[in-house]
Amino acid sequence: MHPNPVFRTESHDINLQFARERGFGVLAVSVDGAPLLSHVPFVLSDDGAWADLHLVRSNPIVRALKQPLQTRLAVSGPDAYVSPDWYGVPDQVPTWNYVAVHLIGRLELRPQEELRDLLDRQSAVFEGRLAPKPAWTSDKMDPEALGRMMRQIVPCRLMIEDVQGTWKLNQNKTADARLGAADGIEASRVGSEAEVLAQWMRNVD
Repeated sequence: MHPNPVFRTESHDINLQFARERGFGVLAVSVDGAPLLSHVPFVLSDDGAWADLHLVRSNPIVRALKQPLQTRLAVSGPDAYVSPDWYGVPDQVPTWNYVAVHLIGRLELRPQEELRDLLDRQSAVFEGRLAPKPAWTSDKMDPEALGRMMRQIVPCRLMIEDVQGTWKLNQNKTADARLGAADGIEASRVGSEAEVLAQWMRNVD
């Protein structure tokens, strides 16, 4: 996460809203050797106090969860390369603009009997975004097939202790330079969701 405080002024609620809307991130756990990473969908509680997710039982993170572990869930948003030429001022250098929120806290295993409710809540959130398509529900599955699949995964909860957001949108540049960079990003599309990032840059207060 970029340390410059000018990129870290969004409120706690805005950062949580961003994470809730994305609903997908990279779970990072430190163990012996390289950190363990898993790409996971998740759902946030209404008050943002915890994030519920599930992991495949064979995941090394599950094997490490004999007790709660300090964890970081990195939620990425739009990102794009920024060419110095787009600023219209001299002596600039290339950079990369991006938005990301980190949810930091303790990851713990939950009782297996909570798994069905977690899966139903997760699918309800994402299926709801597909309306007017009729929502898929786990009731559509053969109970025996569903049971076999559920035995392969475990429910987890991240108890959130800190929320950190970086919104690197060229707030450290003049308005003209920032808007020039936004135009360049939108035209080049070197990155992910470049058009969204460019619009956010134009809306910087």
